[in-house]
Amino acid sequence: MGLHRVVALVQPPQAEFELGSAAEVFGLDRPGMPNRYSFRVCAERPGVVGTKSGGALYVTDGLGALAEADTIVVPAWAGKDAAASPAVVEAVRAAHARGARLAAICTGAFLLAEAGLLEGRRATTHWRYAAEFAARYPGVDVDPDALYIDLGDIATSAGTAAGIDLCLHLVRADHGAGHAARIARHMVMPPHREGGQRQYAVAVEEEPGESLGALLEWAAERLHEPLTLEDLAARSRLSPRTLARRFGEQLGTSPGRWLLAQRIAAARVLLEDTDLPIEAVAVRVGLSSAVNLRRRFRDRVGTTPAAYRRAFGREAARSV
Repeated sequence: MGLHRVVALVQPPQAEFELGSAAEVFGLDRPGMPNRYSFRVCAERPGVVGTKSGGALYVTDGLGALAEADTIVVPAWAGKDAAASPAVVEAVRAAHARGARLAAICTGAFLLAEAGLLEGRRATTHWRYAAEFAARYPGVDVDPDALYIDLGDIATSAGTAAGIDLCLHLVRADHGAGHAARIARHMVMPPHREGGQRQYAVAVEEEPGESLGALLEWAAERLHEPLTLEDLAARSRLSPRTLARRFGEQLGTSPGRWLLAQRIAAARVLLEDTDLPIEAVAVRVGLSSAVNLRRRFRDRVGTTPAAYRRAFGREAARSV
């Protein structure tokens, strides 16, 4: 199987972090890990491309690189306040029409909307620009709270670190949770963050409570147990209501949704790395039965545990 070709489309002044996020996930050859992607950078005008911090990139590829890409990443778009050139718009539209996957980080969504590719569809961008985005493109269903939205052919994310979330999500979709988790470990970051932008965009007037880190670690080690909100509250010595508020403040989600996400993530790893029966996987991750695991797994992942194992399990890995 050939490498999945990822091409980043940049424009001066380029935001380095957003470009670096894509390069870190898709562009590094990590020791002890199979290399699944190739990574290139292109610009409408190859050569020196200035950056927001005052440095510069030297880009050798032009828009022709987009015609060869399997995935195109737009790692922010500095020209969101002006019309993109017809050449750029046409190249992006042509790539999408032939089946390339498009992924926009932060203001990169403005370029995809200008190309008409988000009309009537859900998208997100950095919370700071969400209202402007919605006003400029009223045909786009803008979700200002999502860290990222994946529609299959097009994905968009919030700003900066959410670009890493999106890129790791695309790796999970392509090669499974285990491969994405190994990349995340190399990057010394969690493979998946829960919640939305609200936890970062809204200033909390009162002082946030003590970090939930110790509680989350305790709960993650006991996913096989039937943990409830009351169990978590008792462990943290808080009332259930106060704990739920802390989850909202610090993680942007509820305790129940967080627990379910951890259980599904653990199930994905077991489906990839073991031959345990589905019933045993369900018990190991605290979902009690194969029926419950199948229902929850389909809701969160969009497929069945058996189909996921066929795609990303041991046998699939040996055939690559």
